[in-house]
Amino acid sequence: MKNVPLADVDHVDRAVLPIGTDYPPGHLLDWHEHRRAQFLYGATGVMVVDTAEGTWTVPPERAVLIPPATRHRVHMLGVSTRSLYVEPAAVPWWPATCMVVDVPPLLRELLLAAVEFGAHYSLSGREGSIAALLLYEIAERTPLPFHVGIPASADFARLCRAYLAAPDAEATNAAWAAATAMSERAFTRRFRSETGESPAVWRARARLLAALPLLRTASVSEVGARIGYASPAAFTAAFSRAFGVPPSRFTTGPAGGRR
Repeated sequence: MKNVPLADVDHVDRAVLPIGTDYPPGHLLDWHEHRRAQFLYGATGVMVVDTAEGTWTVPPERAVLIPPATRHRVHMLGVSTRSLYVEPAAVPWWPATCMVVDVPPLLRELLLAAVEFGAHYSLSGREGSIAALLLYEIAERTPLPFHVGIPASADFARLCRAYLAAPDAEATNAAWAAATAMSERAFTRRFRSETGESPAVWRARARLLAALPLLRTASVSEVGARIGYASPAAFTAAFSRAFGVPPSRFTTGPAGGRR
């Protein structure tokens, strides 16, 4: 199915509903939730998925697993998606929070084939076998580290979401503590208790995640400078440590490594 609203087919008696959707550049799917679990694959572009618990940045040719009944929003940056909407009872192993995963060639080809199915596809033969195999392949995926957590408290959450919208390399713990009317020591202790990491480590990771959408239209040197790194080498080293691959893998120019 292509460009079909889930609401039109959610009632269909199929454990897996594959839907492909094309979005205009910069499209925002505002806060919503699905009864079904969702496997959201970005065939092109970058997606940023927000929930109350965190932000997941999904590079090209990756996907995000979204649990059922999870309120979320998605910012689509040049994205054409291939989604699977899955009955929760069919995937008791589905993660309890969002998870970014790689999409190897077999899984990608299965997704491309599945979105050509009609809503009432046959459960026997080729179509049913592909739907079943998709779930086996998804169950084998392991999480990739393209996310940051959002603190549970409203004041810290506002601070973090504002930073994600406009990362600033000059931000300090002292400034953040002052913004929440706390001492720096108390602020740092509480921030670590809510996120599991220090404010400085959190900000560094948030800046690197902000680089992913920028790499679609700018060079590694330009992006590194924009997010506050002194040199392309420093940016590349930090990015590679955080995500396991260099930023050049996500550039679109001739020197980029996008497959």
